Amino acid sequence: MIKTISLKDAPDIKNPHGVSVRKLHDSEHALVMHINLLPGEKLKKHITPVDVWFFILEGSGIVEIGEERAEVSADMLVESPANIVHRLINNSDRPFRFLVVKTPRPTKATQLL
Repeated sequence: MIKTISLKDAPDIKNPHGVSVRKLHDSEHALVMHINLLPGEKLKKHITPVDVWFFILEGSGIVEIGEERAEVSADMLVESPANIVHRLINNSDRPFRFLVVKTPRPTKATQLL
């Protein structure tokens, strides 16, 4: 059976970053979220206890992982290993949208972002 979800119908998640986060998939194996950073918005530096992949859908910005920093843009995939501080920053004048894939799925609700 095909299961679909529209971004506009995905639940918006309150989060410590104060940005738009919508949960698209949540299973025992993985978690997929859509994040939209408006111009000037950024995620707070944080550590995730599982591997994370960011797939950039639209716009451009900065990704920081550990001590490294890189510019990223649409159609790029960024890998972020578990237990390393990271964040994404919209330093542009346009929306910066990306998917976040966490696998395996974090076990605590507080570790979803």
